[in-house]
Amino acid sequence: QVQLVESGGGLAQPGGSLRLSCAASGTFFRIDAMGWFRQAPGKQRELVASIRPDRSTNYALSVKGRFAISRDNAKNTVYLYMNSLKPDDTAVYYCNADWYAGPGMSSLISSWGQGTQVTVSS
Repeated sequence: QVQLVESGGGLAQPGGSLRLSCAASGTFFRIDAMGWFRQAPGKQRELVASIRPDRSTNYALSVKGRFAISRDNAKNTVYLYMNSLKPDDTAVYYCNADWYAGPGMSSLISSWGQGTQVTVSS
């Protein structure tokens, strides 16, 4: 299995910045795509950003131009750089990783972190 541990959440002022980190550990052959999701009170969980092993990325329209996702494949870690934060960014942010259990296994498995709270308020 893959365990994902997020860090870096907290309180930020509007217009401020935070960096989220997510480190993967456990037993796996290869991690494929990684991403960040968020869920605000009373709302559905939504994809914020994702990144593939070749470092190609996708962003939600609401964060494009403000957030940046990156990954360090050697450290099995994904980052989310959050800039120009808005109160609407307040949510629990969850790390996600898709992974293969071993060589020759074609089925992807998804794991989730426990979530880290991000609060944007003056």
